[in-house]
This record gives sequence, structure tokens and C-alpha cells, in this order.
Amino acid sequence: MNVGLIREAEGHERRVALTPSVVRQLVEHNHTVWVESSAGERAMFPDAEYIRAGAMIAYTQAEVIHRSELVVKVSAPALEEIEHFSPGTALMAFHHLAVQPRALIERMLERSITAIGYEVIETDAGRLPVLAAISEIAGQMTIPLAMHLLRSSMGGRGILLGGSPGLPPASVVVLGAGAVGSAAARAAVAAGARVTVLDIDTEKLRDLIVHLPHVATGLADPDSVAAAVASADVVIGAVLVAGHKAPHVVTRRMVECMRRGAVIIDVSIDQGGCIETSRPTTLAEPTFIYHGVVHYCVPNLTADVSRSASMALAQALLPYLMKLADLGIEPALRSCGPLHRGAYTHRGSLLRRNLADSFGLPYKPLEEAGGKGAGA
Repeated sequence: MNVGLIREAEGHERRVALTPSVVRQLVEHNHTVWVESSAGERAMFPDAEYIRAGAMIAYTQAEVIHRSELVVKVSAPALEEIEHFSPGTALMAFHHLAVQPRALIERMLERSITAIGYEVIETDAGRLPVLAAISEIAGQMTIPLAMHLLRSSMGGRGILLGGSPGLPPASVVVLGAGAVGSAAARAAVAAGARVTVLDIDTEKLRDLIVHLPHVATGLADPDSVAAAVASADVVIGAVLVAGHKAPHVVTRRMVECMRRGAVIIDVSIDQGGCIETSRPTTLAEPTFIYHGVVHYCVPNLTADVSRSASMALAQALLPYLMKLADLGIEPALRSCGPLHRGAYTHRGSLLRRNLADSFGLPYKPLEEAGGKGAGA
């Protein structure tokens, strides 16, 4: 199969979906990989490394897309990128279609693109392996960020996260005990903070306590969230409902009751944010202050560790990419449950009922769109 890797749009996305190591493995399986020139530069993977791995270099995005049956990238495509796609081409990315414009989804359907979202590739056991690889990095990043944002010069409370002899540690509240939340909790404990994790799933909380026995846990009901947030120095938003827009677990009123100089890091912002006062920011201008509370809401925060994030993403993606390339798009969607569940659109049909309901578009299951799902 011809697989294409395109360069991310200019701006603050520095990650790349395929590393030279993964390209080499595809080439060894007799697949052809087309790489847009400079696709990996911002993750410190120069064209020369892709060439040594066996890739073919093209100098325009349009050429890569034209030559490829399967195209991979990191961020959701822009409308103008969609125009280059031929009907039937597959596109893998962090699509996050629940928070994308309706026009983008309609154009994907019109051009019969098979859109597969990394964030909704789900195993039979309910794991999100590709998303988890990036989520764990994001969770680790939140605590060094919190340390920085708590500084007086950043508008924070001017306190140490881990305290010091005679000084109490900061209070960190983590909303969500999934991959992001668990990684954030581990990092916060290691930094010496006082940590509370809230979730609606008691099994996740039970698993967390096994590994982090000194973390306080609680159910994420409105009263508990309000009480925890009011006394927090740092709030990490790590709420995920796969394939859906994130619910607002923290209301505007709750934020207005927080301490002046407290810090919110809303990692859920890529799915709309779990805190009502959040709005997307960028790595160039990552924060804003609302009612005295510092907000950090960068959807692609792991782009700031672009090489590590790219390596983690590419390795997590490899088995699914190989399945698509070895079997072909249609057979892979039919035979591989995670890919079946990861498909948003196929043959002009919208495959996820929640999106169809949200955007007022027709829904059709994959079985009727030309494939039969199976386990994996």
C-alpha cells in the first residue's frame, strides 16, 4: 500500500505521526511511504533520516495525498487540506470531530474519506491505546507546568508545589483517573504535593490507590467537585468521554470561588474542555486569567515535547497502521475491532450516532456503509 505522511500546518503543531523507525518497518513489509519534505523537522527528524529508512520524499502536500491510499497526520485536517483527497482515501489523525465545525465533517462525507481517529481506536477491553500513549505524556507535563504557573510572575499564588520544611505543600486536585489523570497524580505525588483525584468510576479510583496509596480519592459529584476545587491550588482537568464533547465538570461559579492565583490546566480542552471557563490557547500564548485564576488550555500541549510525543504516537499507531496497510482499508475495518470503532466516516457515511445527533446529519453503521465489524 502507498502510505503518506504530510506536514502539519504552520503554527504550534510540532509533532509528526510517523518516525523514521516506523517508516522502516512499513517499508520492510513492502509498503511504499511518501513523506512530505520537512514533515518531521520540528520533531527533530530530518528528511535524510526518512530517506535512509526507505521513504520517498515529495515536495508538496498535494503530491503526497495524490499518491497515497492512506494518509497520516497528527492534528485534524483543515478544510483546504480535504480538497486534495480523492474519494476513498483514508485519513488517520486526532480528528476530535465532536468539536470540529460541521462543514469539515460534511466535506469529509462528500469526498467519501475514511476518517479514522486515533482518539477513538478502542480495544475490546475498552482501552484507547493510541490516545493513552499521548495522554500519559500530557499528564506528566501538567505538574512541571503547574510549578511554573504557580510563580508570582505568572499570576500564580507564589507558592512551592511540594512545600519546604515548615511550609505546607500545594493542594492538587485531579479530575479524572484515566491515563492523563493517573500520570498527573503520579507526577504530583513525586513532586511532594497533596493530591486528590475525583472520578465517577470507583474501579479506576481503586486501581489508582493500589499504586498511589497516599492519594485521596472521591466521587466526582457536583458537591465534591465544588468543595475540592474551592480549596485547590492546582486543578488538572482530565475528563474524557471517548468520541464525545467533554462535559463541564467545573462550572463558572466554581471557578469564581477558587483562590486568587490558583491554576487550572484543562487537558480536556482538545474535546471542548471540562471546565466552563476554559477556551483553547496556544503554545505561544498558553494562559489567560479569569477571576484571578490562571488558565492553561493548550489542546496540543505535548507538541512542546515534540520528539518524545512523536515517538510515542508512532509506536502506538504502528500495529493499526500495519493492519490497514497489509490488509487494505476495507478488510481491516471489517476484521479489526479497534479500527472499526475508530472509524468516524466511511464511504460517505457518518458512523458515530452521537455525532450524527449533535450535528443533525444522517447516521449509518459501518455494516451498512460497506463493512462488518469484528473483534480483535
